[in-house]
Amino acid sequence: MDMISAPCRDFVSVLASSAPTPGGGGAAALVGAIGTALGNMVGALTVGKKKYAAAEDELRALMQQCDDLQEELLEQVAADEAGFLPLAKAYGIPKDDPTRESALEEAAVAACFVPLRIMELCCEALHAVAVFAEKGSKLAISDAGCAAATLKAALQGASLNVFINTKGLKDRARADALNKKCLSMLDSYGALADRVFAQVKDEFLA
Repeated sequence: MDMISAPCRDFVSVLASSAPTPGGGGAAALVGAIGTALGNMVGALTVGKKKYAAAEDELRALMQQCDDLQEELLEQVAADEAGFLPLAKAYGIPKDDPTRESALEEAAVAACFVPLRIMELCCEALHAVAVFAEKGSKLAISDAGCAAATLKAALQGASLNVFINTKGLKDRARADALNKKCLSMLDSYGALADRVFAQVKDEFLA
């Protein structure tokens, strides 16, 4: 089944089943696309308004960037499945097969690449959302806050799909490098998402 073209109910049903994919990585990619789209919504509700004319060009450029990010995040749903299949196949190699350990190692490293890319895309989207929250229409600012929270969830979810694979790597230097990259994005962009969310929340509660 093409998960991205499937109805939402079908995607959720498969996600809830015992099928190995889509899993956390595919879900994170879809959630990231949704968060990016929410940011884009703020831009769409802002451009063309005289009150925000000074930010028009910047917001339009960000909307185009977010269009591209949305599309690539959606593509990661299928990419995550493709990245997981070699790992699933490697786990099926008999334990007495001398190639099993190297196959598992190689497949586990490869399975990290898509969730890492999902994280990178979410970080780019959070940059845009921060601007939408600052310069976008105040009538849509709640959507910017929701976008930040949603993208943070996608960022965190994708990271766990890296960590589960790095945990078993024999090459600990490689594992540490991958973990370090994830942790850096979690720290920096998780904090950015929190700042945007707090900024929006304070708009309503101040």
